[in-house]
Amino acid sequence: MNSRLGEVKEIGLGARLGQGLGAIGRVLLDQLYPPACIACQAPLTTSDGLCPQCFAGLRRISAPLCPVLGLPFDADMGPGAHSAEALADPPPFERARAAVCYGDIAGTLVSRLKYGDRPELARFCARLMVAAGRDFWDARPILVPVPLHASRLRFRRYNQSMLLAREVARLTGLAVDPHLVRRHRNTRQQVGLSGDGRLRNVQGAFAVHPSFIERVHGRPLVLVDDVYTTGATVKAVTRVLKRAGVGEVNILTFARVVIGEDLPI
Repeated sequence: MNSRLGEVKEIGLGARLGQGLGAIGRVLLDQLYPPACIACQAPLTTSDGLCPQCFAGLRRISAPLCPVLGLPFDADMGPGAHSAEALADPPPFERARAAVCYGDIAGTLVSRLKYGDRPELARFCARLMVAAGRDFWDARPILVPVPLHASRLRFRRYNQSMLLAREVARLTGLAVDPHLVRRHRNTRQQVGLSGDGRLRNVQGAFAVHPSFIERVHGRPLVLVDDVYTTGATVKAVTRVLKRAGVGEVNILTFARVVIGEDLPI
């Protein structure tokens, strides 16, 4: 009994020592690289955050919103009200949710995460995404990052959707399956394409894993991406998943373009 108590004390001491060393490391790191706003570089007291001015520039998406596409409504339309886009062109997925509307600050974060070699920005984005996707978590879905083609992954060195999915998984305790879907055709970038052009660009670009059924086990899926623009990519992936037998697919992104605005990306 005494030996077991001693082991417990040693474990507790080791944990406290590790926490202390970690705290010292964070202090030293803050001295070398003082915390700064991840958008404008203004000094902050903590890392991985926005200054008040930049945070105010984020337009968070919250109710009232379209229950299907997650588009924000200017006013409460009543229970069950759908957006005109959802009624005119029902998507293949069940629901889409995004943390913020695409704008100057959101665009800066996405651009730096995606092209600026700033993978640590995924931590901030994921915190907002977890709140936006709160209606998904009780079903314990599998998180599926929208894949990059192998050649583009080699060029960028990381998939920003995978970084976001991993951070969401860390915060929710959910599983991530990065190999459930692959992009077997190297499409051109969607930037600058029209809505129809984006649909044609990704048509036939995705395929599921050969052991898809065994990997899914009938669970719902949440596709994770950085931005929902026209939805062409996530719709293409969803159709592949539905043909493979998935019953429920939902979409979670950090930002989404609000309908009626020019495509910024």
